Amino acid sequence: MPILEREPPKGRRESYVLPKVPVPPLKQTLDMYLSCMKHLVKEEQYQKTKAIVVKFGEPGGTGELLQKKLLERSDKTYNWVYDYWLEDMYLNQRLALPVNSNPAMVFPKQNFKDRKDSLRFAAHLITGVLEYKERIDTRVLPVDFARGQLAGTPLCMKQYYRLFNTYRLPGHKRDTLVIHKPGSTEQEYIIVACKNQFFVLDLVVNKKKLKEMDILTQLEKIVKMAENSEERQPPFGLLTSDGRTEWAQAREVLIKDSVNRESLAVIEKCLCVLCLDNPSGMEVGDTSRALLMLHGGGHEKMGANRWYDKPMQFIVGEDGVCGTVCEHSPFEGIVLVACTEYLMKFMTGSPSKMGRATSVSELPTPARLLWKTTPHIQGLLKASAERLQRLVRDLDMDVHKFEVYGKEFIKKQKMSPDAYIQVALQLAFYRCNGRLVSTYESASIRRFHEGRVDNIRSATSEALAFVKAMTDQKASLSDSEKMKRLWDAINAQTNYTITAITGLGIDNHLLGLREIAQELKMEMPEIFTDETYVASNQFILSTSQVPTTVEMFCCYGPVVPNGYGCCYNPQSDHLLFSVTSFHGSTETCSAVFIKALDEGLVEMRDLCRKSNKPQSSAAPAASKVAENNQGAGSKLPSTLPKTGK
Repeated sequence: MPILEREPPKGRRESYVLPKVPVPPLKQTLDMYLSCMKHLVKEEQYQKTKAIVVKFGEPGGTGELLQKKLLERSDKTYNWVYDYWLEDMYLNQRLALPVNSNPAMVFPKQNFKDRKDSLRFAAHLITGVLEYKERIDTRVLPVDFARGQLAGTPLCMKQYYRLFNTYRLPGHKRDTLVIHKPGSTEQEYIIVACKNQFFVLDLVVNKKKLKEMDILTQLEKIVKMAENSEERQPPFGLLTSDGRTEWAQAREVLIKDSVNRESLAVIEKCLCVLCLDNPSGMEVGDTSRALLMLHGGGHEKMGANRWYDKPMQFIVGEDGVCGTVCEHSPFEGIVLVACTEYLMKFMTGSPSKMGRATSVSELPTPARLLWKTTPHIQGLLKASAERLQRLVRDLDMDVHKFEVYGKEFIKKQKMSPDAYIQVALQLAFYRCNGRLVSTYESASIRRFHEGRVDNIRSATSEALAFVKAMTDQKASLSDSEKMKRLWDAINAQTNYTITAITGLGIDNHLLGLREIAQELKMEMPEIFTDETYVASNQFILSTSQVPTTVEMFCCYGPVVPNGYGCCYNPQSDHLLFSVTSFHGSTETCSAVFIKALDEGLVEMRDLCRKSNKPQSSAAPAASKVAENNQGAGSKLPSTLPKTGK
């Protein structure tokens, strides 16, 4: 089970009490489930599913029993879905963290003159990290409030308190999210990775916090130590890039030796990891920078200069490639955005404080983490390296800036930019595949205590009607009919968004009912073994809006072998898309999807321009939630998921 603090955080800024996540009415969820799937499966399969669902929901039937038990669980817990969701979304997943689970935030390209210049940047960045962490520890971060629909509602801040004091510990069948006590003196250091070596950089020496110049001095020492080939250790960071079960098994081998056990303990309790990367040798563009954040380019480049279990890893490349890669289980994208935007503004707005430093003689030499290796362990490292390399070769990424227009044009149509983009994604997918598929869009439920996310199912019947109007029926329908269908699709998306952010989505509810059935050790109800339910959780299109106010962008990998990951960042005059897929699938191609997306966005603009003024009756519902689910930023794990989240 994950280790979680159960009491709400205390502090003068958080004296409010958030409501619990509601348990939706059973009939409402079952009806919505059928309407979500009716147009995505064959008629024969749908009729079979409908009969199963009706039987499940009968008075006195299995559904009512599970609903009753779920309501009892809700009465006894702060958040009935949190543990179920965390385990199913992340901790039970067995695939490797890079690409499959860990998202990355790519910073603006830096122009460093030399290695020392990059280390100055790193020292300044870590100074900002320490300042931000102090704001978290002293509970002075301003409370986030909901925007758009139900604006002004305070949001749960717990995810911020897990940025720097958590660690994902690998397990054979299930990982554990370990949470260290906030503000612990044990955490007064960071780990610095350089040339695949790991060093301890103490931030407090003789009870005094290191100044920025001191941090720079220590980083320079670390770089020099890393260049000493005689003391070089094997690239143990590779093990964290492996499948979770493989890594758990390797860790079991490692901890038999006290030296390894101690090095692992030091890494697991650190505040964060700073990765000082060599130049990658790649042509530096948006796509290549994103790839280096997600997987480091494999073991031949920076893939071993990482420790993927640690939630916050800051990457500073000598060639100016910088950003963060995050273990996703403790927090969502909006929290990552808030942290990294603070740091970017700190970097540009707060001058580097390279004042008088502590005497170099007073600063202890940073400790290199040591490892004991054996032929068996060498074999494990080699296997991990090969599996990472396969993952690197397979990832097909395209970071694309759509510059024809941005969210301001969409807002002028009285439409929600998020809903509009989601409909455009459906149009692009249909163009490429001639069908729609179950789609995941993360929706924040932080207006509830310990709220994380639920799913907005964007592949609505209204979206299908619109994309057919723009493709199959293009010649036979008038522009006004196409426009009506666009509004229907926008409103359907908007209404589902409201349902999801207010805790009434179907995915978390169905997950809860299924988990209760498992806890009762009853035969799994047919609704959860049905082919439609399995298909409903194959999220071939996994999407998330992660908007930023500074120049940076988020990216992540697909969640199924034949799927797309699509992270988008709407700006005033352009839309930034990061699209990923796997080369190994014959059904996907990121460049082809981007081309279809471009064409669809232009056609939608032309349709809006040609049509009359937006329907005033439709506009309010669509525009109110323009920013309601922004930055939830959660992505599904890259297995064929068992449940709907």
